[in-house]
Amino acid sequence: MTEKPALDSNEDGAWLAEGQSETQLMGGPDGLEANNADRPAWDSKIQYVLAQVGFSVGLGNVWRFPYLCHQNGGGAFMLLYVFLLVIVGVPLFFMELAAGQSIRQGSIGVWKHISPKLAGIGYSSCMVCFYVALYYNVIIAWSLFYMGNSFQYPLPWEQCPVDVTTNDTVKECASSSPTSYFWFRKALNITNSIEESGEFNPIMTGCLLAAWAIVSLAMIKGIKSSAKVMYFSSVFPYVVLFIFLIRGLMLDGAMEGITYMFYPKLEIWGNVQVWRQAATQVFFALGLGYGSVIAYSSYNPVHNNCHRDALMVSGINFMTSVLASLVVFVVLGFRAKTIAQRCIAENLGALTSMTSHGSNQHWWPWFNMTDPSSVSITDYREWYSHYSSMVGPNITDCSLEKEMNKGVEGTGLAFIAFTEVMALFPASPFWSTLFFLMLLNLGLSTMFGTMQGILTPLMDNFSLLGRHRTILTVSSCALGFMIGLLFTQRSGNYFVTMFDDYSATLPLVIVVIFETISVAWVYGTDRFLDDIEVMLKWRPPVVYKYLWKYVCLLAMVSLLAASLLRMVLKGPTYTAWNQSTASEMTLEYPGWALTMIVMLIVFASLPVPIGYIHSTLKNRQVRNTHPAEGGGQELHRDLYAKCNSTEQLDSNSLRQVPSEEDEARPRTTFLPVGSEHYRLLPQQEEEDEEQDTGV
Repeated sequence: MTEKPALDSNEDGAWLAEGQSETQLMGGPDGLEANNADRPAWDSKIQYVLAQVGFSVGLGNVWRFPYLCHQNGGGAFMLLYVFLLVIVGVPLFFMELAAGQSIRQGSIGVWKHISPKLAGIGYSSCMVCFYVALYYNVIIAWSLFYMGNSFQYPLPWEQCPVDVTTNDTVKECASSSPTSYFWFRKALNITNSIEESGEFNPIMTGCLLAAWAIVSLAMIKGIKSSAKVMYFSSVFPYVVLFIFLIRGLMLDGAMEGITYMFYPKLEIWGNVQVWRQAATQVFFALGLGYGSVIAYSSYNPVHNNCHRDALMVSGINFMTSVLASLVVFVVLGFRAKTIAQRCIAENLGALTSMTSHGSNQHWWPWFNMTDPSSVSITDYREWYSHYSSMVGPNITDCSLEKEMNKGVEGTGLAFIAFTEVMALFPASPFWSTLFFLMLLNLGLSTMFGTMQGILTPLMDNFSLLGRHRTILTVSSCALGFMIGLLFTQRSGNYFVTMFDDYSATLPLVIVVIFETISVAWVYGTDRFLDDIEVMLKWRPPVVYKYLWKYVCLLAMVSLLAASLLRMVLKGPTYTAWNQSTASEMTLEYPGWALTMIVMLIVFASLPVPIGYIHSTLKNRQVRNTHPAEGGGQELHRDLYAKCNSTEQLDSNSLRQVPSEEDEARPRTTFLPVGSEHYRLLPQQEEEDEEQDTGV
């Protein structure tokens, strides 16, 4: 094999003492590119951008962001969101992109490279990615189920079914709505609480198997196969959103919905919980902490402009959220107006029955009661506000605002509210199929990124896994399916809610806090900016230094404190469906479920302290095992050489043994020279060892 020339011992000592960038010693990052020649790479820039956008733009943009705008002041919330996106989201996103691109490793390798004590950060990211993959694929399975049921006319959720024994409408459906009944009874066949597990839902189990099979096939060849799927899965949702927007703007009530969405309520800026929700949404919208951003970026050329990528992907993400919000609100505006007009028709029908003894009264409506569709909501409400006390309790108010205020999010928006609107459209099966195909592609593109956040770090750090990519991918998907059976029980939806609310939020915030500390305080922002300057050929603005060191860190710590405080004060709860009353109710988790929540959070966060303790004990053991000089030399070789050498350090090198303080310092260079480890000494490795580290 080709042997690397040894660095001059004086240069080696200066490198340790001054923390000089390794790229300066090696004459730029060209050596890095040579050593990573066998690493997979994106075929084009557009492929990479689609992958990053596909991962960051997910179901949350469609069913979470519009709800937060709806509940928290409309336009005022958007301004707050943009503010936090600029000062917290973009800097952290840029930090992850730059780290992955410069080190060309997954999340484990990146943080281990900065300091071996930080390796646990990457393992925590992998754990959270696995949690998210488990329940996220269940949502994809639900989308597959609904898409399959969309190929029939009329749609199965348009009308309530008839009980064959009594020949009457099924009571549960009559007491709720056809869409709610289909979701809770036909799709989920849900139990009354999380304590009633119920048997497996065979149809959903089959859909989950299909979802994992799709993910496995798309990722079986790594980014080479998943990137080709991204061309469709990342672009198609935008096509559908624009189609729905154009169609929605033609609906009666669309403008009322948009007005409701953008009307600013600036007083919400004084509410701490609104800030917490906005920061959380920024955090999850960009996919920070998962390791997927780092993994995707690690396949980039070294000189790729990752700063421009950070601004572009963040901007696309926000504009997608706004586009999705427009679609959601025009549809909800149409739905609210339809419900309000139906209410008016029912009330006018009741008034008509009172004609014989009420038509000559002074409170009798002045509008045309024979044609309810010609009666405006404003006229009806004006009449009702004046004479409601005279018409009796059977006549009710019909408010469009009241219907709009019934905020729906998550599965309630996608599988209940939207399905209700789809049923009102002409050619409803077409619109329903289009909508759920969009959800399927949004979910898959995010799922690919989530799985990449698991597989890339494992393959980069364990050479055996790196040599058997296909087996690792298939095995991971098979394991995900087996554990995912938890979510296909009749009570599975409650576990999806538990994982969504608690398994990722706190661990991810903790991960990003430690990532920021690692770059800003352990490695050093100046040194980090030096390495970025080498990559980009220009230095990013100095404002990033202060954003990373103070603003982002303070924001993340505040978010962690606010989330913990809310969890402790409010207590974990979930929304259950009661079959007898055909309504939702809020329940507290039982003791075993609370224990499960705590264990999910602890297991995801534990690798960080374990990694630190393990590295500290290992270093201490090395120092205690060897004599003073030899111990320093061995530690230096353990941290920086990571290989056997046929030559001993000369006398100059031996005199420059790092002190205990130097040993505790993080690595003094960011850009790696070799595929996985530093190579400061002439190497004589066996051929199979060379292959092991060539990821």
